[in-house]
Amino acid sequence: MITIDITLLIHIINIIVLMVVLNAVLYKPVLGIMAKRTQRLGALEEEVARFESDAAAQQNALDSKIREASARAKKALDEAKAQAQAMTAKTLAEKRAAADEDKKKALEIAHQEAENARKALQDKTADFARAMTEKILGRSLNA
Repeated sequence: MITIDITLLIHIINIIVLMVVLNAVLYKPVLGIMAKRTQRLGALEEEVARFESDAAAQQNALDSKIREASARAKKALDEAKAQAQAMTAKTLAEKRAAADEDKKKALEIAHQEAENARKALQDKTADFARAMTEKILGRSLNA
């Protein structure tokens, strides 16, 4: 059985002294270290959040710059295409005009040569008819 004597009182005092010593030597320093660690982790989490927001802002700025550069490049490409098409259309129109002019000149020359040939043949028609008639009749038509 448990007897209440002086040893019980010594054990109680021993436990109280042990609790005070352990509290001062072990428990409070561990709590201090844990508090510092929690504080450091909070600071690191804030820094990580700040870095993430900075990275997101920089990514958005970079994306915006890329979109602007892409839009400028597309605009320049479209302008170059339009300019090339305009030059092609202009060159094609000039070539067609030159071809039409050459065709017109060739037709004029052909008509002129045909008219000259017709006049030459008409001038010779009377002589040719007279020569044919003389050959058919076998005599000269000079009277």
